[in-house]
Amino acid sequence: MRNLFMSAVLVGASLLGSTVFAQELVEGTNYVTLSSPVPTAQPEKIEATALFWYGCPHCYQLEPTLAAWKPTLPEDVNFVRVPAMFGGIWNLHGQLFYTLETMQVEDKVHSSIFNAMHNTGRKLSTLDEITSFVTEQGVDKELFLKTWNSFSVKSKMEKAKKLALAYQISGVPAIVINGKYRFDIGMAGGLQETVEVADALIQKERQSK
Repeated sequence: MRNLFMSAVLVGASLLGSTVFAQELVEGTNYVTLSSPVPTAQPEKIEATALFWYGCPHCYQLEPTLAAWKPTLPEDVNFVRVPAMFGGIWNLHGQLFYTLETMQVEDKVHSSIFNAMHNTGRKLSTLDEITSFVTEQGVDKELFLKTWNSFSVKSKMEKAKKLALAYQISGVPAIVINGKYRFDIGMAGGLQETVEVADALIQKERQSK
């Protein structure tokens, strides 16, 4: 699938290595600097972007770490999730994420989707399956279907596709700090190390301002 799981390939070997400490970060090894910085949604803040796909096992493994990290972020950091959309079911799940986000129920359902796909065998590969599932989670069916095809959701999907190209990602999960620095679990050295590298790059960006 065109290296879509590049990050997954790197994880196994990297987990055997030692923890990467902030002062030891090496450009080109622990992160890459994008050739062209990507504009952020809130320029006054430092943006931490997590690119994912609900069907990705390593995204599922990283999610609890990100969920625990998000509330600890200082006021000057804006955390953003962006679904990677490489076509097919990736786009379907991206539309699911943005529908829930537009309805402002994403925080309530996000982790449940990961759990359903990776622990209970639900593929959520059609709109009917997705609608049935989110309804079970207490989401209003009629409003969900109305929002699904809304201009807002379609616009967010198009923006996400452009961001993935601008970030030059070829696999997920991937983290991008302030539209400048990109890395993955393999480059960081593990799940917890992923947020440690993110913290170090956030500090790097803060000091550059």
